Amino acid sequence: MLQVIELAYIAAAILFVIGIKMLGRASTARRGNLMSALAMLIAVVVTLLLSGIDYVWVVVGLAAGSVVGVWAVRRVKMTEVPELVALLNGTGGAASMFVGWVEYLRFRDTDPVTATAIFAAVVIGAFTVTGSLVAWAKLSERVSGKPVLFAGQQLVNALLLVAVVILGVLFVISPATSYALLLLILVLSLALGVLMVIPIGGADMPIVISLINSFSGLAVAATGFAIQNTVLIVAGALVGTSGLILTRIMTKAMNRSLSNVLFSGFGSAVAGGGTEVEGEIKPISAEDAYFILEAANNVIFVPGYGMAVAQAQHVVKELADLLEANGAEVRYVIHPVAGRMPGHMNVLLAEANVEYDQLVEPGDVNSTMDLVDVAVVIGANDVVNPAAREDPASPLYGMPIIDVDRARTTFVLKRSMNPGFSGVENALFYKPNTRMLFGDAKASLGTLVSEFKDDQE
Repeated sequence: MLQVIELAYIAAAILFVIGIKMLGRASTARRGNLMSALAMLIAVVVTLLLSGIDYVWVVVGLAAGSVVGVWAVRRVKMTEVPELVALLNGTGGAASMFVGWVEYLRFRDTDPVTATAIFAAVVIGAFTVTGSLVAWAKLSERVSGKPVLFAGQQLVNALLLVAVVILGVLFVISPATSYALLLLILVLSLALGVLMVIPIGGADMPIVISLINSFSGLAVAATGFAIQNTVLIVAGALVGTSGLILTRIMTKAMNRSLSNVLFSGFGSAVAGGGTEVEGEIKPISAEDAYFILEAANNVIFVPGYGMAVAQAQHVVKELADLLEANGAEVRYVIHPVAGRMPGHMNVLLAEANVEYDQLVEPGDVNSTMDLVDVAVVIGANDVVNPAAREDPASPLYGMPIIDVDRARTTFVLKRSMNPGFSGVENALFYKPNTRMLFGDAKASLGTLVSEFKDDQE
């Protein structure tokens, strides 16, 4: 029987690996997600058959989880997906924290290896819970997205971390008599999760979500060691390492270190500096923008969070189809940190059935940006700000951007002149080849679509 269970766990682990690999491409992502779900189903069923537990509570849990899942699918808007992801990371951390806690209560006099795994599951899980809740509150604008800073903040965080490590060592040495220590470790870890995330600004939320996702995976792996479950170790390690790799990719895309993201307070009043921007704003109407687009042979769309807010992805696709029918080449340039979570823009455009081959990275188009007739920027700010390339005094300086200011004409669709998450004023708005198309992005694009259709009739 045990051999069959281990074989089932190995099969589930292989499916997890293949599923995560398939998530790397839009064309196979759905199948990868289904394969990973199948792996988890196998692991859960085998574990329940092995445990011999009261299945009444299992059914209750399945029913509750199904209700929440169906509600989330039906009610949560695409603009709210980053907040949902943050909450899901938190629930994963909470599950690991409680499993580690309960495992200790069941077997207090345990060996040092298991005690270490319990300590890691509780600490990482608790940190993930509160860190995710703060990220959710910032993303949903229930609290300010700006960094929350206070004197001696880094020292306080360092002291808390050192205290958790010291208490953890004492706990591992004598776990049987250290329940009070475990509770204190739990409380300090919860506090550390809050204090580590509040100084991180909205511009860095995609990195925070990726990092916390990695922590949730590490917490699961630690739980697997605590309860000696192979599939939890494998699944947790896969999520943890892939999250860390994604975090590294995103920090590299911003030309910043992880320590700078975590400790610099980027987006605060101090960070939002730079040389004062000079120039003239040139508004344009949708009707006038149509004539420029109608004559264009090469058009790129640069989506940002503003597209998500306006739910404009479908009308963007409709306009792109009309441009292609008019003989223009159309591409969508996606910056790695556009939006509020990793892959946010890719998900939105995939929902609108945009072909994967049309999605390109900044490096694929920047070298030929001078040949682009029109760049249409939809609610993106920091990822197109020329200050990152031109102004050494800017907090964005050195960050790789999409060089839309070098296109022959750039349309910026925005409701107002407000800066992006970083709080840095955008020099792009004042460039001589930039035209500001103010208003709701969906409505403005809809007007452009109507102009094209009217011209065809």
